[in-house]
Amino acid sequence: MTAKLDSHLVALYLEDNPHFFEEYPELMAGLRLTTPLGGRTVSLQERQLEVMREKVKLLELKLVNLTRVAKDNDAIIEKFHHWVRALFLSRDQADLPEALLQAIREAFGVPSASLRLWSAQQSDAWFAAGDLTAARTLADQLAQPYCGTGKGKAGAEWLDEADSMQSVAMVALHKPDTKESFGMLVLGSPDPQRFSSDLATDFLARIGATASAALQGLLPE
Repeated sequence: MTAKLDSHLVALYLEDNPHFFEEYPELMAGLRLTTPLGGRTVSLQERQLEVMREKVKLLELKLVNLTRVAKDNDAIIEKFHHWVRALFLSRDQADLPEALLQAIREAFGVPSASLRLWSAQQSDAWFAAGDLTAARTLADQLAQPYCGTGKGKAGAEWLDEADSMQSVAMVALHKPDTKESFGMLVLGSPDPQRFSSDLATDFLARIGATASAALQGLLPE
């Protein structure tokens, strides 16, 4: 009695023996398959050609997507370069916070940006003004930048036209190699999707780390 072969075993055998149809060409010529394109019956060669075309289309789509991602990354790197360059060109430490914010607005197209430092040497400066207790508590709780609505969030009121900002990003500023915050950077936009809650925060974290390093000179010795 001939044992009935399992289709999976047949597939494995053909996979391990790719030259099988070269040895038995009459079998390949007699095979007929149904194509999803119209449901008609086609030969094995025609079906193979369809499969290859489908694979080529998928690869082309992947290539287009990779090219788009590469262009987006180049644009982000260029913007980051302009921002960091502006930080280096700022000579006056007292003017650095405003220079940093202005560069963020220009380089990244952020409509509104502000910051506060609660450990600044110049306690009478605008960037150290006001009761910052609530903002400091929030910054100490931020393991990563916050994105979402600014309602009820300490620091959202620092933004120009704060009531019109539909989404905000809040980035804690930290002393080197510590989790201790010394300030917070706040970005705002009237577009609710600009800093939506599902936004990846890796790039914002890098902005925070760079801003933290740039502002170290304003902290007490």
